[in-house]
Amino acid sequence: MSTAAPASQLMGDGVRPATETIRIRVNGREVEVPKTMPDWQGKPVPTTMLQACEWAGVTVPHYCYHPKLPVAGNCRMCLVEYGTPALGPDRQPILNPDGTPRIVKSPRPAIACATPVTPGMEIYTDTPGVKAMRAGVLEFLLINHPLDCPICDQAGECKLQEYALDYGEAFSRFGEAKVHKPKAVDLGPRIVFDAERCILCTRCIRFTRDIVGDDALGIVHRGSYSTIATAPGRAFDNNYTLNTVDLCPVGALTSRDFRFRMRVWFLKETPSICPSCGTGCNIRIGSRQGRIYRYTPRPNDAVNSHWMCDYGRLNYKWIHRPDRLQKVEIRGRVSSWELASDQILQQLRVASPGSVGLVASARLSNEELWLLSRLKARLHALSDAVPREGEGDALLLHADRNPNTQGARLTGVCYTEMGSQLPLIWERIRTGQIRILLVFGEDVIRQGCDPASLDQLEMLVVCDVLPNATTAKAHFLLPGCAPAEKSGTFTNVHGRVQRFHAAIPPPGEARPEWQFLAEWVTRLTGESLPGHLPGLFNRMASEVRAFQGLTWSELGDLGRLVPV
Repeated sequence: MSTAAPASQLMGDGVRPATETIRIRVNGREVEVPKTMPDWQGKPVPTTMLQACEWAGVTVPHYCYHPKLPVAGNCRMCLVEYGTPALGPDRQPILNPDGTPRIVKSPRPAIACATPVTPGMEIYTDTPGVKAMRAGVLEFLLINHPLDCPICDQAGECKLQEYALDYGEAFSRFGEAKVHKPKAVDLGPRIVFDAERCILCTRCIRFTRDIVGDDALGIVHRGSYSTIATAPGRAFDNNYTLNTVDLCPVGALTSRDFRFRMRVWFLKETPSICPSCGTGCNIRIGSRQGRIYRYTPRPNDAVNSHWMCDYGRLNYKWIHRPDRLQKVEIRGRVSSWELASDQILQQLRVASPGSVGLVASARLSNEELWLLSRLKARLHALSDAVPREGEGDALLLHADRNPNTQGARLTGVCYTEMGSQLPLIWERIRTGQIRILLVFGEDVIRQGCDPASLDQLEMLVVCDVLPNATTAKAHFLLPGCAPAEKSGTFTNVHGRVQRFHAAIPPPGEARPEWQFLAEWVTRLTGESLPGHLPGLFNRMASEVRAFQGLTWSELGDLGRLVPV
């Protein structure tokens, strides 16, 4: 039985520059391409025609091929014509009168996804023969395909639509009745399958078998009646099933969560980071008019390859809960940010050293945790962050359910092991040594703090997104933001610093924590801090040892690795 791809395979640094190249021609243009390129496992293998064409900037249409899956070569959409240098009896190239190698065109085409290039090869992707082959493949694929594009969830992202427009014919010669197959099949708890739309590219089968290690899908029946099905007695219910929706080039596999909810061309896609665990998968947030409709993976070979887990993908609905905290409250009464900040800072200025406790969340950004560490230093506060542990796997889901544990350590909010100081904070609150407690994004009662001891505090300041037992006792309640509602950086468990961006505005009076924390630090210390996030990151990077040398712009879309 297949085993899951090792995590190390997905944590590589991507494609490394090849040292050896070969010279070929693509559509008459001479190019140098790497002799070898990484396969789906990251191992160097001979460069294929398709990879060479991509290297040369020429698109070769394909369905079954995917750079992170084993090659199947079954869709035939990538057929190309080619020629190779003619060799004489001495196995040396035969030259034309002008000194160029004589090219012998192959009498049969080749599938570009599985055929390696050789020195001197010429590849033709736009000849009449290639165009006829592509049109023929599309004609066969469309023979039994239903004409339901207007109601298909894949419309706007469908390769069958795109290729039919680019390479297909404007008419159909098929006049017989189409073969009908099962529709709206519950392939798993999160996947709906339409067998009539399936083109049998087998991407879903290869991903599930070779990447996840769950050999749950296969092809049953024969000929025009072939279809995808689950193995007898097996459920398609692993933690990565929704990746098959991304992989499916047509509308055969659809997400039950996203199905019929929104047309993709209406969505704004924002690059971000999944906040559900310490892996820090790169994602795109699909939103419209202030509402999130889906998370999809964003390729980053150094972190998550092209995938993300179902747990992280579906962990967004809490953002739109109707009980979101949206108003600033002072002792149960609606107030304003200005008044609340004035009163909080007034008490912090006169707080004696050691009388302040600070509990932070490792779901805050690096910038916010750094600002909290500045408050901690100014107030001589005892601080810590709350650890979160869950069951991980060998692929992407990490046991650390905080997205920024490393950030909490590197910025100095935690002393040594995260959570080790929490019992001491609870004890000092109980004994009256800590008179002021600042809580950001955590329910300290759930973490073991005695609710009765919180009533003894002179001031309890709580900033959070959702109501909980601690927010109910807060003297000052401040509405915070979900990661999707603000920008910043996270540092994943391997030390990669990555940017995330605001996809939607926060509700009501909620504000990104870094905005008012920067104001507090400025007013308490007299130090001027940048009023924009890139400047704040650059300032933090100049002062935090692990981040030194980094700048906001240099992080790019894929992040940078720092020592942890």
